[in-house]
Amino acid sequence: MSDRDKITNRTVNFGLFSNVILAILKSLIGIFGHSQALLADGINSTSDVVYYVAVKIFMRQANKPPDREHPYGHRQLESISAIVVGAFIITTAIAIFWQSLNKIFELVSNPAEVKESSLWVLVIAAATLVLKIYLLNLTKKNYRKTENPTLRALANDHLNDILASGAVILGVAAARLGWLWMDPAAGAVVAIFIFRTGISIIMESSSELMDAIPDKEFGNTVRRLALSVDGVRQIEDLGVHRFGTFYTLEMSICVDGGISVDEGNTIAHRVEEKLLAHYEGGLRRVMIHFHPESPSSHPG
Repeated sequence: MSDRDKITNRTVNFGLFSNVILAILKSLIGIFGHSQALLADGINSTSDVVYYVAVKIFMRQANKPPDREHPYGHRQLESISAIVVGAFIITTAIAIFWQSLNKIFELVSNPAEVKESSLWVLVIAAATLVLKIYLLNLTKKNYRKTENPTLRALANDHLNDILASGAVILGVAAARLGWLWMDPAAGAVVAIFIFRTGISIIMESSSELMDAIPDKEFGNTVRRLALSVDGVRQIEDLGVHRFGTFYTLEMSICVDGGISVDEGNTIAHRVEEKLLAHYEGGLRRVMIHFHPESPSSHPG
């Protein structure tokens, strides 16, 4: 197992263990402490546990070496894993939001039956906030080391949990001061944060699976480097395939139609060398197709 995979596994394992403890504490205190907001956050942590397990399964498969059926390896499973995380987050958000609305309706209908939340609710919410801040910083640091999209997704979820814990603290404190509807309202706010994070994770990971060019600057830099090679007249096509932290480039270049095939091959090889040197460690493979320049090669 590579250092990258070891860092990822340690981060996921620590997050899983933390969420198991939080799910148990928040759900129990939310039920017996009469707090809809903390119970909603407990459901969120329970969902975290489920998708952490899913992430571990996907990550184990992603670590497999290339084989005959998968010559580029299995690293795309990292992006699929992130999409699974996003789907769990969205499902959880919808369930929490609906449950919170029902609780608000019950408060309006039968206010006499409402019980004040326990002080332990605030204690657990505050402890969750502190732990999640630590997990966010740890996961972001390890994401910068590994560039694993799953860790980015988990970091986003930790940020979401920080906002959720803050909403719980505000809602419970307000409820204890007499605004009883604020507790379930905080649960609804938590659900909105969760839903937004889930959508963001799915959009980013789907873009990676669709082989989108990482950003405009990346595409412009690749074209600029290729055009700086003597003999390259035009860049016609540029395709990018992502495999884990590595990229494979496919490029079509135009060269002088009067040169020999060997000379064209030499130009293509120089483009390949220049790109691999510039993106050392980031590009796994560069494939260059060259053909004679023609009037149709020029824009307009």
